[in-house]
Amino acid sequence: MTVFDQFPKPPCARLLGWDLIAADPRTGTVRVNFQATDAFCNPGGNIQGGMLAAMLDDTLGPTILVKTGGTHYCATLDLNVRFIAPARPGTLVGEGRVVRSGSTIAFLEGELHDADGQLIATATAAARIVPTDRLDRQRITDG
Repeated sequence: MTVFDQFPKPPCARLLGWDLIAADPRTGTVRVNFQATDAFCNPGGNIQGGMLAAMLDDTLGPTILVKTGGTHYCATLDLNVRFIAPARPGTLVGEGRVVRSGSTIAFLEGELHDADGQLIATATAAARIVPTDRLDRQRITDG
C-alpha cells in the first residue's frame, strides 16, 4: 500500500495512463509510467509537446504527496520544460524529485524518458504546498 491508495486518481492522470512504479518518501522521489497514445500525436506522428508537459507536471506533483506521507499535495506555480528529443506513442517513464521544500513552496525537477531510456524532456517547477484536506475528492472522482 502506498500513499496514493488514499486518494482517487485524477482524471488527467487517467487520461495520460499514469501508473506508479516507485516512490521514496525519504527523498520525495517518484517514478511513473505514462501510456502515450496515438491521440496525443501531432501531424508529424510525435507526441505533442503539451502532452509531454502534462506528463512532466503529473510526474513532479506527486513528489510532495510522497514526501509528506499524504498530508500535503502541491499546485504548480511555474513549470519550465525543455524538449530534448521527439517522443513516439508507447510507454514513457517520468522520474521526479523534490529539490527543496519549505512550509509553503517546493522546488521540483524531473525527466521524461522513452521505454528505451532515451531522454525526451526535462522540467523544473515551483509549486505551492497545500494540505490534502483541501482536496475536492468528489471532483476528482467524478472527473
